Amino acid sequence: MNLLISFRLLTISSLFLLFLSACSPHGEAGFFSSDIRLVESVPGPWDSTNNPILKNGQVILASTLFSEKLLKPTYQLNAWKGERVHVQVVMKTKAGKEKNRFSLKVSPLVNENGDEITASNISVRQITYVLTDEYRSGCGYRPDSSAFYTSTVTDPLIPNAEPVLSADSLAYFWISIQVPQDAQPGIYQAAVNTSNNVKLDLELTVNSRTLPPPSDWTFDLDLWQHPAAIARVHNVPLWSSAHYEKMRPYYEQLAAAGQKNITTSIVHEPWGHQTFDDFPSLIRWIKKTDGSWSYDFSRFDEYVEFVMSCGINKRINCYSMIPWKMMVRYYDESTQRDTSIATEINTPAYVATWKPMLEAFTNHLKQKNWFGITSIAMDERPMPAMKTAIALLKSIDPSWKIALAGDYHPEIEKEIFDYCVASRWSLDSSILHRRKDEKRPTTFYTCCTEAFPNGFTFSPPAEHVFLGWFAQAKGFTGYLRWAYNSWTRDPFNNSRYTAWPAGDTYQIYPGPSSSIRFEKLVEGIQDFEKIRILKEEWSKSNQQEKLIQLKQLLDKIEIAKLEKQSAQSLIGESKMRLLELQ
Repeated sequence: MNLLISFRLLTISSLFLLFLSACSPHGEAGFFSSDIRLVESVPGPWDSTNNPILKNGQVILASTLFSEKLLKPTYQLNAWKGERVHVQVVMKTKAGKEKNRFSLKVSPLVNENGDEITASNISVRQITYVLTDEYRSGCGYRPDSSAFYTSTVTDPLIPNAEPVLSADSLAYFWISIQVPQDAQPGIYQAAVNTSNNVKLDLELTVNSRTLPPPSDWTFDLDLWQHPAAIARVHNVPLWSSAHYEKMRPYYEQLAAAGQKNITTSIVHEPWGHQTFDDFPSLIRWIKKTDGSWSYDFSRFDEYVEFVMSCGINKRINCYSMIPWKMMVRYYDESTQRDTSIATEINTPAYVATWKPMLEAFTNHLKQKNWFGITSIAMDERPMPAMKTAIALLKSIDPSWKIALAGDYHPEIEKEIFDYCVASRWSLDSSILHRRKDEKRPTTFYTCCTEAFPNGFTFSPPAEHVFLGWFAQAKGFTGYLRWAYNSWTRDPFNNSRYTAWPAGDTYQIYPGPSSSIRFEKLVEGIQDFEKIRILKEEWSKSNQQEKLIQLKQLLDKIEIAKLEKQSAQSLIGESKMRLLELQ
């Protein structure tokens, strides 16, 4: 059966409308690459002719989409069995009518032998705009949004929209095809019929190789989850049954991207409340009237068990023994209220506060059979503080695992189980190989310090694909980003925040609704897995020439190259070469 999706209005400038109206009285439509992000200007105190986020061929003005001849009536995609691929479509409503319903019909994909990829494997989502700003100086607070160039950009992907559109307007769509793992290889064809009387042809070549399901991917994805933000946007009480019900699709979506880690908070506000929403502790610290400590782990258990039920179950990372504000909030039985204690590192208060908690937590995790998959995690903490925390933790139990996202410190590298370094760091191959043999995750991260590659709402989409290729090229096991869903006040309309470049605080939208950024991140992870599989296959069959050519291909993946060559070009060329090697 055909897939019918309708969408809501996205208007453009009157000049562009006049151009399109002159082109065809019946409207227009066409495919364009998923590597393109569209931009529309917003009036303000900036030079509208000099938008700093525009990047030739990657981030472009919406008004140039037709004039630059970027649209195609036929589009070709290549995929392994089990892979998800995508393409964008633009449609213009018919002229001369006040309103009409926008619809798009995608037929099943059928190959030359009559094998079919059904409509249930095809999704169509509306692409909408969100406010963004610019990178400029990257990190730092931005209390005055008008001081930064502001635009709207395409990013949110909205499912199941059925609006009525006004005449002379444009809508954008994201078509995804999830190729079944049991699909027959071959060339598949589908018709895309639009309500403005345009027929487009979609072609999909399915490879004989199979990508395993996300649960079997080796890529160490770690996007930090933010439960309180979900409660806020859905207006449900924190930790209520309604909250858990709302959280489930978000965590299942993340599990489907190959997420490995559960983000847990073992103190109140481990990052010093840098986000719009609170980050409360999952553990209740209680100081009894006799001065001793007790701990309520029930919410921690409830939350971890829930996230595991969503398919994220490889590791539990607990933030943090070194929070960004060295304070511990607890309930004081003698005063019958919550209070806080300063726990500066290398002070008696630090040891006196943390040692009994760690002893109780260690015993509790062992009772739950979670100790072996749990790490005490730190984020961008200095090495002297790390040494103190490591020593205390190991004095409780030498088997404790430790996670760190931050600078590379060779002095403590062997103590760190889950080590994530900033993208600027290059680790010696011998260290990476040893850690891989020891089954220790060794990943990299990006944040506000990198202009590129990154996942801001104004970033070129192919930069997110680049991340998976970069991990393969440099020997990392995966990628970390600090915020899966730390939303702004109004995330669908405004991705700007009072700190950091727009979009830094989240990768998906409430609903859950995916994004161009998130879909392209998964694309890069799929490429990582495909390269891994080919490496293993060619190593076992001793195909040295192919291995040499693959290494030469990966050697070209350097962040510095993005200063002169677009990620779209670099990764596009690499994908074509990889396809040829297969």
